[in-house]
Amino acid sequence: MKLSGNQRRMYLLALVLMVIAVALACTWSLWRSPADAVLSPGTNAQAPQGEEPSAPTATPQPQDGQTGAQADAKAGASKVSTIVYYQDNYGYLVPVMCSVPMEDGIAKATLNLMVQSVGNDMQAARLGLRTVLPENTKIDLDISGGLARIDLSAEVLNMADAAAEANMINAIVQTLTEFESVDRVTFLIDGQKREKLPHGTPVGGEFTRGDINLESAEPTLSLAACKPVTLYFPADSGAVIVPVTRMVYAKPDINTAVMELAKGPSREDMLESVVPAGCGLIDVKVEDGVAKLNFTGEFVNLVQNSDGGRMALKALVLTCTQFDGIKSVEIYVDGKKYDAAQGELGVPSFMNVADSIVYDYIQTQSAMLFDFE
Repeated sequence: MKLSGNQRRMYLLALVLMVIAVALACTWSLWRSPADAVLSPGTNAQAPQGEEPSAPTATPQPQDGQTGAQADAKAGASKVSTIVYYQDNYGYLVPVMCSVPMEDGIAKATLNLMVQSVGNDMQAARLGLRTVLPENTKIDLDISGGLARIDLSAEVLNMADAAAEANMINAIVQTLTEFESVDRVTFLIDGQKREKLPHGTPVGGEFTRGDINLESAEPTLSLAACKPVTLYFPADSGAVIVPVTRMVYAKPDINTAVMELAKGPSREDMLESVVPAGCGLIDVKVEDGVAKLNFTGEFVNLVQNSDGGRMALKALVLTCTQFDGIKSVEIYVDGKKYDAAQGELGVPSFMNVADSIVYDYIQTQSAMLFDFE
């Protein structure tokens, strides 16, 4: 990418402002939590009363907080990884793994990060995202027997429209069901049971984890005959990966998922295509846990992306490795191995990690700034 002198100065100014914002956010975080040690994401802690503990897993998962004697360990293990659901400027829900201070009731603490406030909005803005709950919302939460009972204060009755209401409810359900101790969610609003919010969004009954960012179905599509498949696309900002649910007639396996991914997003003005224009999928093979994707020659144009195609490759890997038995991905172009990460792409720890998003954004902008060729 060739930049003029004025463009380079503007990029430099934007980059400096970004670095200042990151520094301020880090200072704020350190002021709130002076301890600097980090709890390993796989460590399981004793759950506070009313919440069930999560079992340790091989991949980072949200964990419940610690109490009693374990509180003495806070000085040496003060942080925990948790998954927060934000929204982008187009209303897509975006899960982000964040490192937060360990405290009693980490599930409630995670939800509180999604409430509009100066600190929360600054953190979301660093990621190019927005919070989903209105300002001053109070949250009461009780978890037992796999059921999360959440009471939201009256502020949630003042959402702008039905889309904002639906995003809020979906984000809460997705966030809570990230915890292994939760598989169902029920809602109270200001202490009262309600069937619907003012714009018609249902809040009665029990909610379970469902499809995320469901694409609008075509009028001729019979949903009864369709199956959901999850696809991953880079956001138009190039900073985060967005999961999208698409309804398909075919069997929702890896072949169908890669084929649908190659078709691109339904709204290209909101999400980026994973494969370059004109690129076709030749075939998909799975051997010994490795998904081998063979594309036409246009795939090599991926390097022309501002990030060298890194986010597109990550979206490909996430789409493939969601299926059982797929441990890594290899890319082929017209039958010849494509040299991306030595030809084999492993599984990211999570689709979006907060610290990595900020770092990658700065790296990408720096590369654009100093690309004088």
